[in-house]
Amino acid sequence: MFRRRVDLHPIEKLKEIFWPRSGWKRAIQYGWRRVWRLSGTPHAIALGVAAGAFSSCTPFLGFHILVAMLIAWVIRGNLIASALGTFIGNPITFPVIWLVVFEVGRYIVGAPAGSDPNIAHAMQQAGAFDRILPSLVPLAVGSVPVGIVLGCVFYVLTRSGVEAYQSQRRKLLTERAKARLQTSAPQTAPDVNHAAGMGLEKGDAT
Repeated sequence: MFRRRVDLHPIEKLKEIFWPRSGWKRAIQYGWRRVWRLSGTPHAIALGVAAGAFSSCTPFLGFHILVAMLIAWVIRGNLIASALGTFIGNPITFPVIWLVVFEVGRYIVGAPAGSDPNIAHAMQQAGAFDRILPSLVPLAVGSVPVGIVLGCVFYVLTRSGVEAYQSQRRKLLTERAKARLQTSAPQTAPDVNHAAGMGLEKGDAT
């Protein structure tokens, strides 16, 4: 039902992941609207988005949604919101996120500053794991405090946004209900007057 009429070429699908046709700005706006319209309490939805934000800070690329949903399940957050929250990490934000995560992790573990950033070249050499490990350890360690901070920020933003949306929607539904009552009230009044008139006619006839 929601599939494309013409399937995209695998290259086009890969391109769509890293750069949507509508642009990342519209994609993010669409994602936030999806979050606001989710059914559930603002607290649960915000927890789910926070789990997705935390997962986006981890170096487990390709498993962010799985990690986010697992965290959301543990803290009783909204699972769909957690999956949508992983879009906080995207090709535009990943360089900034990973740079901050790496620097924080390097500060915590005390890793030397001279880590080799050319991972592709290091993988082709002997002892590849030993060369990449100095970068993975700071990324894994730094992702915890940075993920917690980023999760708290998006929890507050998401909860306030969902509360405002749900409050506005309740107000709109109340106004629609009042409008329906006002439009249906004049239709019942003539029936009452007609019934009263019929009663007077019968009384006169007797």
